[in-house]
Amino acid sequence: MRLSDFNYNLPPELIAQHPLPNRTASRLLVLENHVTDVVIKDQQFTDLINLLNPNDLLVFNDTKVIPARLFGKKESGGAVEVFLERITGETTAVAQIRASKSPKPGNKIILGSDEEPFEIEIIGRPDDSDNRFYEIKFSSPCLSLLEKHGQLPLPPYITHEANADDLERYQTVVAKNPGAVAAPTAGLHFDQATLDKIMAKGVNYTTLTLHVGAGTFTPVRTEDLSEHKMHSEWFSIPAETQELIKKTKLTGGKVIAVGTTSLRALESSAAFNIQEGETKLFITPGYEFKVIDQLITNFHLPCSTLLMLVSAFAGVEPIRKAYDHAIQQQYRFFSYGDAMLLTRQ
Repeated sequence: MRLSDFNYNLPPELIAQHPLPNRTASRLLVLENHVTDVVIKDQQFTDLINLLNPNDLLVFNDTKVIPARLFGKKESGGAVEVFLERITGETTAVAQIRASKSPKPGNKIILGSDEEPFEIEIIGRPDDSDNRFYEIKFSSPCLSLLEKHGQLPLPPYITHEANADDLERYQTVVAKNPGAVAAPTAGLHFDQATLDKIMAKGVNYTTLTLHVGAGTFTPVRTEDLSEHKMHSEWFSIPAETQELIKKTKLTGGKVIAVGTTSLRALESSAAFNIQEGETKLFITPGYEFKVIDQLITNFHLPCSTLLMLVSAFAGVEPIRKAYDHAIQQQYRFFSYGDAMLLTRQ
């Protein structure tokens, strides 16, 4: 398939700029794949509980978004913005750097406040870089510096600066492992009361970790999808989660990924027989899914790798119909938008 097969026209006013007052207030588009037809149902996210059965298993991504955006200056005084793509060690990371001139290895950047400045050093380019990222080294453990001096990064299609509301609502209620620079947004629809109701019905939920990188927003620039270089993300699947998946399959329950990141981690684990590590798995139509039965997800950008993933999962034509329907019915799109429940084709 070609990149142009995954394009669609979205009215800008349908891009959700702020979360709704309550996490569970979103709409839920349910896409049912039948042998002879596709059925689309407009429901509320709170209806999800009625669509789940005892012994089903929801798999969440428990990554936590870090304050990944920093502002400072070069040694020469020029303004610099540093946006972490991922943390690679206690004091090391890979980042995008915006400055009037591209920094060089050995250059230092001064960040933080006038009262508490700190330095990062430019190490060079990662081996797999496409010249957008730099390897950097912090003068002390980076997570503590980010917590004190960093700003929460919001996606590029959200036009306001992060505020107090975003600090809470751009994290899922299961977030506990810091390392992501973008939220696993399907999980944003759940609150603790909903999780309690799900458990009371006999539905299980568990977690894994995949640290979402800035690469998730990188546009595909090649018409031939086989030429696209997929970004890498780190994931880890606990033994308890692996056992719950096996138990769910044995008892006839459905394994339901809460978000494309959970799906990518589980399918990467099955494809490469690893429970922890880096994944560059690029899922496009024709991929044979090995773990996931259903997927809860938000609506994705035109021509994005995530739109290709959901098209592989539910079918290209069913997804086209669902997105056309969502636009007609004025669903809210992207990170703070509404949700979909998809069944594997």
